[in-house]
Amino acid sequence: MINYLVDIWDALVNVFSSMTFVDVLDIVLLSFILYFVIKIIKETRAEQLLKGIALFAVALFFLNQFEFKVMSVISDTLFNVSIIAFIVMFQPELRRALEKVGRAKVVKPITLFETVTADETGCMAAINQIALACEKLSRTATGALIVVERQTKLGEQIETGTIIKAVPSEELFRNIFFPNTPLHDGAVIIRDNLIYAAGCFLPKPQKEELINKELGSRHRAAIGMSEVSDAIVIIVSEETGMISIAENGVLERGFDRDKLTLHLRNRLLPEPAEQRKKEKQSRRKKKGGEVNE
Repeated sequence: MINYLVDIWDALVNVFSSMTFVDVLDIVLLSFILYFVIKIIKETRAEQLLKGIALFAVALFFLNQFEFKVMSVISDTLFNVSIIAFIVMFQPELRRALEKVGRAKVVKPITLFETVTADETGCMAAINQIALACEKLSRTATGALIVVERQTKLGEQIETGTIIKAVPSEELFRNIFFPNTPLHDGAVIIRDNLIYAAGCFLPKPQKEELINKELGSRHRAAIGMSEVSDAIVIIVSEETGMISIAENGVLERGFDRDKLTLHLRNRLLPEPAEQRKKEKQSRRKKKGGEVNE
């Protein structure tokens, strides 16, 4: 027993002593990729699918030990088309993974309201109108669903709705979401500081079975939209009038007008730009003081 343990120790020492920096980097990268894959498929339909594939592969392996000719031909054929089959079966998960990689902040993020002056002014005006509209819709318990586009373009969802391209206003939001109007059931999408489209359909959430049963269709659609994009989705419940926000697949509830305004400004307005604006105001005050003197 002792000799066996010594042999194992010697083997481990030989392996680690022969490792180079490239080998370590190779292991780290492989570990990261495996972790990323497991994180994506966890608690989704792909998890059960992988279990089924693993059991099927083990069964084929043991059957091949008996040298069955027909089973060998079938297993060889399946192995040859396994890559294509993998892509077809896991298409939703692969798409979601690539979208996450595309949204990764490798370089400086370019937000929807990225430029200073005019765009920032338009952004602040849009935020104020959204918050005001949500407050009034909340008082009357009028259901609403507002999607603020960011880096991920929402062309697929916009195509399902009606193009408007109007300046955001509290009155327009209330008209769109007024009960029994043609566009009140869908979502409004904000792009370039404008109400770009209304009556849009949003994707279902990936983990719908895990969502609280008390949440309605608007909340579920909002979570689904936030799972596949970096958009900020605002919901006003028609049952309770509560204002909620879905972001990155997470739903946060209990917003009022001030809290909603602050949240949107923090998410949509670049901090350096706000700082520059404050500095400009400070310089103007100083200049005004010098003139008065």
